[in-house]
Amino acid sequence: MADRRNPPNTQLRAVREGRFQMSRHEFAALINTTGQAMGEGVSCAARLVAAWEDGDVGCPQPVYRRILTRVTGRTIQELGFRPTTPARPVQTADGPYGPDQEAPVHNRREFLADGTGAVLSLTLPAPGPATAPGRIGVRAVRAVDQAVTTLYAHDHDHGSAALRRDAATALHTAYQWIQDGTYTEKTGKKLRSATGHLSIAAGWLSYDSGRAADARSLYGEALAAARIAADPALEAHAFGCLSLLAKASGRPREAISAAQGAQSAVRTYGSPRMLSLFAMREAGGWALMGDTAATDQAIVRAHHLYAKGPREEADPAWLEFFTPGELAGLEALARADLGQHERAATGAEQAVLLHGNTFARNRALYTADVAIQHAVRDQPEPEAAAEAAGRVLAYLPEVRSDRLLQSLHNIESALQRHDRVPAVADWLEEYRTAAS
Repeated sequence: MADRRNPPNTQLRAVREGRFQMSRHEFAALINTTGQAMGEGVSCAARLVAAWEDGDVGCPQPVYRRILTRVTGRTIQELGFRPTTPARPVQTADGPYGPDQEAPVHNRREFLADGTGAVLSLTLPAPGPATAPGRIGVRAVRAVDQAVTTLYAHDHDHGSAALRRDAATALHTAYQWIQDGTYTEKTGKKLRSATGHLSIAAGWLSYDSGRAADARSLYGEALAAARIAADPALEAHAFGCLSLLAKASGRPREAISAAQGAQSAVRTYGSPRMLSLFAMREAGGWALMGDTAATDQAIVRAHHLYAKGPREEADPAWLEFFTPGELAGLEALARADLGQHERAATGAEQAVLLHGNTFARNRALYTADVAIQHAVRDQPEPEAAAEAAGRVLAYLPEVRSDRLLQSLHNIESALQRHDRVPAVADWLEEYRTAAS
């Protein structure tokens, strides 16, 4: 086992505990809030703060340096960091992407080739029969529904980077139909519901692309559409997504409240699987707060509901991703936030196995979690971490997800302290070669 690369950062910890009197969770939330005010899209979590304070990361990436300076009024050196020559950044088609920075997705040459090499394109047909210009009927609603299905199908296998613009274009068209079209009250409700689901799909792509502010806005639009259309399943879906986003942004109380709102919306809807997902979202919020008892209660409830089986008449199509593998994976994430690293690694590995050959992006992310948990557990297993990390690299470039790039950077940070282990040294070299 290799020694830690840097000594613990006692200065940063003293500032957090002494001046701000905050936990790591609270300090991470403050960093995210300040970043949003500065126009920086970051998703700092308690684990990143711990990596700074424990010396796992000698110096934050530039975006976090700017935010920390704004938050504390102190220079990076005064906060105990030792700036060095930055590691080789991940490259995009338009330039370098520092792993702690939000990728310039809007400037990236985004692509997703199908089997023939053509670029995926979502186009919604002109609505209504030729005899009634501007008339919106069932064909338009089906077109929006099909756009959602297409987005999810490609996202599950390849990630979000190539799809976000297509989703935005489709969503703009759907809103034009709502604004300018002529339709019956019944069709209007269906169109709003379909557009709300499209907004959620677009929000998910923004979230996966590291654009949390865009995702939050799109989820809010979906929530409004749900209430106008009196669609409880859509309302619950929007609340569930807001819960996920809040957790990723370091706001556990908001994550819990949104997950509980989702459960309330579909309490009598007849879909135990939906309730199971939202119970697991609630568990994630409790875990981020460090409440083990509440986390366990929510996880047990989620498993109990999942065991009731699917309900074909009530389960929405988007719920297809919530497989046994995803159930195991979400529990593993909660265990990781509770510091239960061995259980988290086992659960993430189980998630990968249960997914089989489906959901490539999720398999890649859970494999990354396996690597990280092996590296940070009380008795680290760097060889096992390096083996899992090698499997993560195999998903590139098929999977285009900024969350995956961030996970690879997190693996690199976690493995730095073990760089004298041959398997780790080999992986670090392979990763930096791939990144360049």
